[in-house]
Amino acid sequence: MTHPLLDLAPLSPAQFAAVEDQVAKLLGTAQDVVVMQGEALLPLEACIRGAAGPGTTALNVITGPYGRTFGDWLRDCGATVHDLPVPFHTAVTADQVAEALQAHPETDFVSLVHAEAATGNTNPVAEIGEVVRAHGALFMVDAVASVAAEPLLPDDWGVDLCVIGAQKAMGGPAGVSAVSVSERAWRRMAANPRAPRHSYLSLLDWKDRWTDAGRTVLPHAPAQLEMLALGACLARIEADGADAVRARHATAAAATRAGAEALGGGLAPYVVRAVDAAPVATTLRAPAGVHASALVARARAADPGLPLVAGGGALATEMIRVNHYGADATPGTVHACLAALGAALAEEGRTVDLAAARAAATAVWQG
Repeated sequence: MTHPLLDLAPLSPAQFAAVEDQVAKLLGTAQDVVVMQGEALLPLEACIRGAAGPGTTALNVITGPYGRTFGDWLRDCGATVHDLPVPFHTAVTADQVAEALQAHPETDFVSLVHAEAATGNTNPVAEIGEVVRAHGALFMVDAVASVAAEPLLPDDWGVDLCVIGAQKAMGGPAGVSAVSVSERAWRRMAANPRAPRHSYLSLLDWKDRWTDAGRTVLPHAPAQLEMLALGACLARIEADGADAVRARHATAAAATRAGAEALGGGLAPYVVRAVDAAPVATTLRAPAGVHASALVARARAADPGLPLVAGGGALATEMIRVNHYGADATPGTVHACLAALGAALAEEGRTVDLAAARAAATAVWQG
């Protein structure tokens, strides 16, 4: 008995290349695009290990947990790393990056997360890209949480390595990811004697065996289900219109923020300024004396499918995250999350105004 998810014809090189071309179109890039067979941590680590090593001086911007991970990888590669930590309730500025580069003029590599879904902030990559380009450093951006939720233009912004994943605003699978690579980045990796070769982490292997070889013979058997799903979600974004998809995420974020502020009960946006808040997820600060994890558990008790989670690690006590991305970037999801949080706060003895929260969120959706 055949099964549509199991008995699949082999994915052809032409189909694989077509998905890469779809990614390039979404990013508006003329750079090479490599689709990698794994979650986005794979190309992120591949970029760092390919482009950095002893002799590299890196400026690593930390606006959330992934920035910390990048710093660990860079140090493991032998790079000299200067971290630029920014409070998680805000965003880094181009001026801060410029000051850090002036303080360390030998910097030749800059790593940054565009939007941190874990902390709910987003960084001005376009402005930072101008600063990095003027300095002459290679620029790597983690755009996993920002792609399809907000503008992302690696070529225009001077991004040499732009990594995306499909599992958030794109509404696709988590097991496949992609990176756009500039010519400058390829040259850096080719000149790096410690860049991975004959390895699953090797971007240079993909370049030699796939991209430069005409994309006619795949280096290994591709993950069929993930590739087909990635192609499908890219086609859906194109059909809906990328601008419309981004607008939907921006509206979901604004509606969630407005509704949370109107709800009361001591709940407040975690990211202080709306301009610094990511469209992909809204983070909220739990009221004083209320443990965020316990509040989320109470809110999800009636509906475990709600995209509500507590912050990770030390943030579990104070942060609540509403993941309004992909299929959840809808009025229904926003209203359901606000209602669940309101009910949970009321059970904690807090005074809330569910009607005001509903009205505030609705007003945003109605424009």
